Amino acid sequence: MIRRSRTILALLAVSAAAVPAATAYAEGGDAEQSAFREAVKFGFTGEAIQGGVMIGDAPAGTRNLTFEGQPVPLDEDGKFIIAFNRDAGQAANLVATLDNGQTVRKFINIAPRKWQIEHVSINRRATTRSAAFMARRGPELEQIGAARAVHSGSKGWRQHFIWPAKGRISGQFGSQRIYNGDPGSYHSGIDIAAGEGTYYVAPADGVVTLAASSPFTLEGNLLMIDHGMGLNSAFLHSSEILVHEGQQVKRGEPIGRIGSTGSATGPHLHWSMKWNDARIDPILLTGPMD
Repeated sequence: MIRRSRTILALLAVSAAAVPAATAYAEGGDAEQSAFREAVKFGFTGEAIQGGVMIGDAPAGTRNLTFEGQPVPLDEDGKFIIAFNRDAGQAANLVATLDNGQTVRKFINIAPRKWQIEHVSINRRATTRSAAFMARRGPELEQIGAARAVHSGSKGWRQHFIWPAKGRISGQFGSQRIYNGDPGSYHSGIDIAAGEGTYYVAPADGVVTLAASSPFTLEGNLLMIDHGMGLNSAFLHSSEILVHEGQQVKRGEPIGRIGSTGSATGPHLHWSMKWNDARIDPILLTGPMD
């Protein structure tokens, strides 16, 4: 009888393998087989890869969900979003608690990426921030943090994202310089080089959470949009922002103009995205530029 049960579980494991880069098993003692059948109903779109995003369907009857120990909200139909930071490790743990008290786990294997790394055989120049800069920077960071903490209820996270602008990709997400073995900070978004004043649009539906009334020290005219469920976009260096805080925007709607305000050497749009604390690669949501 034990051997027969193991055979049944082995066959079910083959079905579970249809879910990319994830395995599942159940906790619950005597209810192990039924919990396992619930586990294989997890479904995903997207990639389990560093900088990637996945949209999931929770097992029927899921009461709550956690990802790496942190709660993940569920939409009305059981859909949810998770994402993997640029430097995410090899695996992550997703846990669903069902209405009947059973606990179902998925271990997600995260694919590594080869980042564009430039080794520079010079010492990095030390930079000393002025007192005036530091006095101004603190409140700016507070505004950015407050904007990222907004949960608007937008459904934009469920949409296919489009490119906010078209142009030459002048900066890749995740690229980094190593100065004589000393790593600098990696590039947190994608840079799209285009002419000064070129319109850029909302990549998905959302709510404006920050529209800078004056240029920030580094970001320049900064615009931030919440797409819901902890997913947000930031658009840096704008020459003009066309929307206001609290405004709902639709995918494809013009929201600003490309510029070179803040710390920028020429006109371009820096588009960065985060899911909660994870920095993610926008191109994994849009696909290659046409």
